[in-house]
Amino acid sequence: MTDFDLAVIGLGYVGMPLAKEAVAAGLRVVGVDVDPRKIDALNAGQSYIDDLTDADLEHMLANGFRATADESVLATSDTIVICVPTPLDEDHRPDLSAVEGATKSVARNLQKGALVVLESTTYPGTTDGVARPLLETSGLVAGVDFQLAFSPERIDPGNPKYGLRNTPKVVGGFTDTCRDRAAAFYGQFIEQIVPVSGTREAEMAKLLENTYRHVNIALVNEMAIFCDELGVDLWEAIEAAATKPFGFQKFLPGPGVGGHCIPVDPGYLSYTVRKLGYPFRFVELAQEINERMPSYVVNRVQRLLNRHKKAVNGSKVVLLGVTYKPDIADERETPALPVARALLELGAELTFVDPHVKKWSVDGTEVPREEDLAEAVVNADVTLLLQQHAAFDLDMVEEMARLVLDTRGVLAEGERVERL
Repeated sequence: MTDFDLAVIGLGYVGMPLAKEAVAAGLRVVGVDVDPRKIDALNAGQSYIDDLTDADLEHMLANGFRATADESVLATSDTIVICVPTPLDEDHRPDLSAVEGATKSVARNLQKGALVVLESTTYPGTTDGVARPLLETSGLVAGVDFQLAFSPERIDPGNPKYGLRNTPKVVGGFTDTCRDRAAAFYGQFIEQIVPVSGTREAEMAKLLENTYRHVNIALVNEMAIFCDELGVDLWEAIEAAATKPFGFQKFLPGPGVGGHCIPVDPGYLSYTVRKLGYPFRFVELAQEINERMPSYVVNRVQRLLNRHKKAVNGSKVVLLGVTYKPDIADERETPALPVARALLELGAELTFVDPHVKKWSVDGTEVPREEDLAEAVVNADVTLLLQQHAAFDLDMVEEMARLVLDTRGVLAEGERVERL
């Protein structure tokens, strides 16, 4: 008998919710990570994940969960799920170093009869073309001696309605038997399993989901720019269009895209298509538009100050919300960073208010944090609303701020308030 039903490699915002649900379903779970700080924090009952409270973690620890850097636990685990990050490198190419490192550690400890699942988002062909050859260096053969599958993570940090358990889980196997084994594993703690015919289809499904969002966000972002020039209230037009009960899904403009998925996943798809010898024009155009939004936001701040005979240089600018989405502490790929960078270059005196972020810096320069929202907006020449955290008193901001640029369309436009 094995020691563990499940070993999770990569104890971040994907791996920990998976471990939590598996423990809740009565499985014996161990977590593996290369970061000693994460291991120490988890074993001490301190969560660093938005969707995992300390109480959740205490419950997991009480039910046998532990975190370790010792990869030998993989040799005594029935199922091994790889949940490590897959960023893009500086040239916008997929960086699979973490996946390769994790897969090699599995190969060193792989036992006959194990199930290995990759959850890290990647381009089609990775499970079969990158992970499988590495795993087979163990001398074991995929689909014969061990089972291999891909099941993309669909975690939406901070989503109060959909978590791991009630979000349908796409599963593709190297063989049909691999798929069925993986589906049976996930079926123990996830309500709906969506089997597909292979690993490439599962890999593509994830990229399609996020590319769809990326392209549609770019569409409304570009419309926001020209609607401003046309004198059209795009926010009102979007709400009107959204009353159509079919054929339309509401997307909203903003200061740029953030998080690990939307800015990154389409890059994986674009990379795949470029290998065929031509560009994926939709994605590359969407990336160009979305990456331009932070500088457009800064231009609008300049214009707003100019109208009131002020320069950005020397003006006090307060940023409200520096995370990539509301009500969470995640700052990965946040558009607040390029916005802040450009404002600092123009000589703005920058501060920020964010109940979820205690310290924030731009390229090593710490941006002062304001504790009191009312005081911050009263003292600032311009308030830039980048993220509508529930903790913000928006009525007060509307009433007391000298000038506001609202990039989220949540304030009423008026003499002192402009929407993106």
